[in-house]
Amino acid sequence: MTKMYFSIIIPLYNRPQEIDELLHTLTLQTYTNFEVLVIEDGSKIDAKSIIDSYQNKLNLKYYVKENEGQGFTRNFAFKLAKGDYFIIFDSDCLIPADYLQKVSDHLNVNWLDAYGGPDAAHASFTPVQKAISYAMTSPFTTGGIRGNKKRIGGQFHPRSFNMGISRQVWEKTGGFVLTRLGEDIEFSIRIHTLGFKIGLIPEAVVFHKRRTDFKQFYKQLHFFGRSRINIYKFFPSELKLVHFFPALFVIFLLLTLLANLFVPQISKLFNVMLAIFVLLVFFHSWVTNRSAKVAFLSIIASFIQLIAYGIGFMQDLWKEVIFKRS
Repeated sequence: MTKMYFSIIIPLYNRPQEIDELLHTLTLQTYTNFEVLVIEDGSKIDAKSIIDSYQNKLNLKYYVKENEGQGFTRNFAFKLAKGDYFIIFDSDCLIPADYLQKVSDHLNVNWLDAYGGPDAAHASFTPVQKAISYAMTSPFTTGGIRGNKKRIGGQFHPRSFNMGISRQVWEKTGGFVLTRLGEDIEFSIRIHTLGFKIGLIPEAVVFHKRRTDFKQFYKQLHFFGRSRINIYKFFPSELKLVHFFPALFVIFLLLTLLANLFVPQISKLFNVMLAIFVLLVFFHSWVTNRSAKVAFLSIIASFIQLIAYGIGFMQDLWKEVIFKRS
């Protein structure tokens, strides 16, 4: 069995508290053959004091550079990494103690040139964070097409909050060519086109905090909706019917409102359909999280997820595709 050397790469921007929590989880790894590279991407609030406190606990390297965005910051780290395999985490992730061991075991049995892993809610998360995590992984939202073996959205595309690539992938691709707006999806599509093997490692779960309130969550998902159109400009064939679902949901909500205001004869059908969706989300989240409070908040999070993504998607579809073509 090969004892692989991992390089863990973490871009960081104004989040010293998060990197403290993430580095602590890395000190608990049962698999210890790894280095950690933290790249401060032009932060105004740096994490130097936090990093210094871990220098005797981890093989840890810390770099400070001008702000370029997370894609190019990862490229900066790739050039400096010593590992056979590079693993990328977002700074708002917590890593289970057996994560690296599970990745190593999987790669030794079933090699992948690049992989992605799922995310989940940690017991310590707030009810809002758990609801947001539910919305981002639920089968009743776009979360249902992200980190699953059985996908309805085409090829599996690892997301950069929990993603690994071999050194050979980095050398062949040159890394990220976008720094924001769907940079991880564009990168994984390019890895596919070069013939590398990509897959999901279901056991490689991280606890992803994401956003801490619904306002931040809306902004993030609006950005994700815009990102999908940016990917379309590079790879038109990657825009699937499923990516239109949030936009259709927004249109459905508008039709429901109009029906209730002006066409009461058909409003009942729209209201029943909306009620079924709400009940499915509530009871599924209740079973998943074992909390009525989280289940109620999951309804709000799911609506925000679909509406924000749908509006961002339609905004850039109109501006970047339809308007330009006309």
